[in-house]
Parts: sequence; structure tokens; C-alpha cells
Amino acid sequence: MTANRLNNVKEYYFSSKLREVASLIKIGKPIINMGIGSPDLFPPKAVISSLLESVNDSKAHQYQSYQGIPELRQEISNFYKSHYRVTLNSENEVLPLIGSKEGIMHISMAFLNPGDQVLIPNPGYPTYSAVTNLLEAKSILYELDEINGWLPNLKLLERLDLSKVKIMWVNYPHMPTGTEASDIFFDELISFAKKNKILIVNDNPYSFILTKSPKSFLSHKGALEVGMELNSLSKSFNMSGWRVGMLIGNSINIKSVLKVKSNMDSGMFYGIQKGAVRALGLNRKWFNDLNKVYRERREIAWKIAGKLNTVYDKNAVGLFVWAKIPDSLESSDILIDELLYKKNIFITPGKIFGSQGDRYIRISLCLEKSKLKEALNRL
Repeated sequence: MTANRLNNVKEYYFSSKLREVASLIKIGKPIINMGIGSPDLFPPKAVISSLLESVNDSKAHQYQSYQGIPELRQEISNFYKSHYRVTLNSENEVLPLIGSKEGIMHISMAFLNPGDQVLIPNPGYPTYSAVTNLLEAKSILYELDEINGWLPNLKLLERLDLSKVKIMWVNYPHMPTGTEASDIFFDELISFAKKNKILIVNDNPYSFILTKSPKSFLSHKGALEVGMELNSLSKSFNMSGWRVGMLIGNSINIKSVLKVKSNMDSGMFYGIQKGAVRALGLNRKWFNDLNKVYRERREIAWKIAGKLNTVYDKNAVGLFVWAKIPDSLESSDILIDELLYKKNIFITPGKIFGSQGDRYIRISLCLEKSKLKEALNRL
């Protein structure tokens, strides 16, 4: 018999849907997968070289520190100072992670008891709700909509009984909509957190993708007192398979999370950490070159969205095009299945990110221009 905690948790959508896509490919269907946000580009050459060089180091194949090697923590600190204007103590305000997704679990385990409540965006990353349910806490969905610029209505939230709320997940730049948060909103969010004694966690893996400049929630006055931030090398450096993330917070909160993490893993592989150090030290040219590729891909993705008679925001950022389906369609499921089985194109339905995404689709930019052009031609 499985644990009761599994009763309210479903298998991750992409875990099951990609099996369906794989079965179509197996029987010869030429599927173009525009669903998942896994960068197809290579990491920087210097990063790969650093990994290879590290393999012969005498320390490379031993257990590593739960806190990561000192050079990695220092480079994360330098990265935050140079790109986000956030000054950190690398000894106790930085915690490297084996991918930021594990950080969602570690943070939740560190701060939640059964019955506690968690504010979760709708639409938003499904893992926030899944982890909350696994820990037998209660998900309180706050609705985001196009009219309000995909930002939470904090005044509306304050009308709720927030006495049991321990954590509020935010994610800007936002996935899946591509919305960026304003400085005014972040300042209001900090005041909201202080007033209601809620830990804010901003999930920030998209801050370099098609943005004018990277932004961190923690650059705002008082943010470290009430919040933490997750970040990742997956999108910014094409290192999703390397599993390198980071958690930033004040020393007390980091120490609490470390109590969980140190009982869950035995440290990150040394070579991966050395590669991450090299990546974080790259200059702005890396991001400029990366975004040139994504801008060219996005132009084609916009044409695809137009062919599907959807409406989208050209000011959105990140790795996806978030598009609203025509009013004539009952739901995005109809469009998704028609594309998959008639055009051999897989696009993500917005409903997997919550009910507020039901009339939307998400097109990924993580495939080469030739594939995007082929998809456009099929339409």
C-alpha cells in the first residue's frame, strides 16, 4: 500500500504526456515537440572544458560538501552582485542545489507542517502544488489574469484569513506567461510579507532570457528579511541536464534549509561545480549571443501563434510564447490534440499550469529554427 500523501498528487504532466509523444514517434510519426522547455543549445565551451579538466583532480570523485565548494558559493555571490546588485555573504547566504527543483522540496520541508497553508500562483509551475500536497500542507491558489498583467492582487489576498499561510511562491519573470514584475510590485510584496509574516520565495530561472536586464527580487530593500530566491543555470547557460541551481536567503533561513538538504543528498559532483564556477564568471556577451538566437526563434513562434489564430504579448520574456486560443474553441485540449494527431506537432496546453491557463497554449523556443519553420509550414 502506498502512502496517503500520494492520493492528492498526480504524475508530472510531461512525464506521462511525453510517453504518448514517444509512442507516436516509435511508430514513425514525425513529431515536432514544441512543448518542453529544455534548452537544445550547448553550454559554453569553457564550461565543458572545465568539467573535463576537473575529472583528474584528486578531489573529483570523493563526497562533496553539502554547501558546495567555496569557489562556487563565492562565484554565485559575485554573480548576484554583478548582475543583480545584491551583496551576499558567500559563507551563509548562498546554498548551491542539485537543480532548483529540489530546492522547492527542501524549502517546503524546512518550513511547512501538515495543515499549514501555501499561496501558489494560478497559472504557475505545477511542482509548487505537488510538493505542498506531498507534505500534507494546503495549497491556496491565487489567480493571475491578463487584465491584472499576470500579477497577484495583493489587496484581494489581504481580505483572506492568512493566519495559517507560511509560504508564498512567486515566479518572475513568470512561467508560463513571460510577465516581468515591476519594482513597485516587488516593494508592495515585501510590505505584504512583513505585515502577514509570510515567507516569500521567488523562483527566478528566466531573468536573462529575452529580458532587457536581469532582475532579482532580493535587490529590493527588506527582501532578505522576508524572502528567499531560487535560481538556476539550466536556462541561462543551457545546463538543464547538469542539475545546478542555487538558493539565496538570509543566514537563518539558509541554515534551516541546509538541515533538510544535508540529510537528503551527499553533495554535487565536483566537476559539475567547477563547470558552474566557469559559467557564472562569463561576461554579458554570452547572454547577448544567446538571446540573439532566441529572438530569431521567437519571430517564427509568433508566426505559428498567428497561424493558430491565437493572441499573444510581444513584451513577454522567457523561453516560451504564451498565447490565448480563439473564443470559437471550447478548450485548448481540442487544439492540442488536433495539432498532435493531424499535424504531428506537440504544444503544451495552458491548463496544466492551472485553471487560469485553460484557454491558453505555450510554445517553446527550445528547438532549432529549421524545426520551427517546418512546423509553420505544416500549418
